[in-house]
Amino acid sequence: MLRLDDLHLFIRSSVLGSFTAAAQEAGVLPGQVAAAIKRLERELDVRLFARTTRSLRLTAEGELYLPTAHSVLETLRQGRESLHGDHSELRGVLQVSAPSDVGRNLLLPWLSAFRREHPSLNLRFFLSDELADFFRDPVDVGIRYGVEEDANYIALPLVPWNRRVVVASPAYLARRGRPHTPEDLKRHDCLLYLQQSRVFDRWQLGDQTVQVSGPLFCDDADVVRRWAVAGEGIAFKSWLDVSANVAAGELEVLMPDFPGDLRPLVLVCPHRKQLSAAVTRLHQWLYDRFAQMRPCNADQRSNG
Repeated sequence: MLRLDDLHLFIRSSVLGSFTAAAQEAGVLPGQVAAAIKRLERELDVRLFARTTRSLRLTAEGELYLPTAHSVLETLRQGRESLHGDHSELRGVLQVSAPSDVGRNLLLPWLSAFRREHPSLNLRFFLSDELADFFRDPVDVGIRYGVEEDANYIALPLVPWNRRVVVASPAYLARRGRPHTPEDLKRHDCLLYLQQSRVFDRWQLGDQTVQVSGPLFCDDADVVRRWAVAGEGIAFKSWLDVSANVAAGELEVLMPDFPGDLRPLVLVCPHRKQLSAAVTRLHQWLYDRFAQMRPCNADQRSNG
């Protein structure tokens, strides 16, 4: 008879490419994972993995069976939720990825509060400015900026009105002067970071795109915000990332007549069947909190 735990370990081993990694994630010994796979292979009378001392990959039969394993566990999860209704206690593990800056500065306290309201839910939080690969990384949902229309995942809106804004500290502006047009930025120290694995040095302001440069660069976008607060240069960042600094007077929004490009924030998952009760409630929880940050002017021109 098939064991549900064996199916789960089979799926996680295929994603992580290692019995050891799957064991660490599940809190069991690697030998227990290997035994689970052997039981499953014996029950199905097929070989699911091709193993060597250095690699682990699915066989053709394993590739064929993987969607079935996903479907079985998902059907059972949905059945369990339908028995308990929308107000049942959230259980299990929810794995969330997010960009470094919005993750540290906004989502971290909100996710902590969400988990306190659902103490039986285990939360795993991954921060990176690189997009998570749902089919490789141990992630259930991701918080992302600017999702493309043809993306092969489900996207739920969180902050559709968010824009980038140009900001600098009062100290920097006193020292270097204030830019009034996008072209003026070419004479300033602009703070650079990675976006989709390339240096983000072409800034779209209104109907203009300007090539900028500067002496400071970091692969962590939150460092750029901190540099801007410290007076090291001019940053072009999401309003969500800098709104608290603007409210505190640590940063000023520049060139409001040249609004930055829209950067909608969304919650994404690879398939509608993965919109579990935990994901649905988390989406509403975050949506309500982001709504409180919305500027009075919906298109943010008054805020950059």
